[in-house]
Amino acid sequence: MKISVADVLLWRNQKLSATLLFGVTAIWYLFEVVEYNFVTLFCHICITTMLIVFIRSITAEYFGWNPPKIPELISNEDAFREVVSTFHRRLNELLRKFLHIAGGNDPLYFFLVLTSLYIISVIGSIFNFLDLLFVGFLCMETLPYLYARYEKEVEYHAGQMTKKASKMYKRFDSRVLNKIPRGPVKEKKR
Repeated sequence: MKISVADVLLWRNQKLSATLLFGVTAIWYLFEVVEYNFVTLFCHICITTMLIVFIRSITAEYFGWNPPKIPELISNEDAFREVVSTFHRRLNELLRKFLHIAGGNDPLYFFLVLTSLYIISVIGSIFNFLDLLFVGFLCMETLPYLYARYEKEVEYHAGQMTKKASKMYKRFDSRVLNKIPRGPVKEKKR
């Protein structure tokens, strides 16, 4: 059975979505509420795993059962290189877009990115990083489902907000941006 990300995010596979949400909530609870340290948690998980394998091996030997078969983990170098290559390509693409927008080539996106970054910085000053990750995951897990369920209402309100934002940008463009003095434009040599 092939499981896609859309099935998880849209809650088509309810057991997996609920398990994932419960697992992330448990991790957030351990680190944020109980203030458990990651290194301590990792060591406790390793200790527990070693004890379980040890007890299973001893009982298997004592009762004459087959000893536990521990699979060998083989790291595929080609797969690792492909992942790194994909990450490198996407990072370069993101930086290229960022520099394109920061260079003033697309003023609408420039102000949209500035506003988004400012809002994220304000939210980031309110929450710590783990809380921010948890809220982001919670939104990622619930918003697509809610959008699929209430698509017409969301589209209507998003359209209204887009119209208002477009009017505000036009007003800002006519009152502020067009009043900025610009020097003569030089022709590019070809």
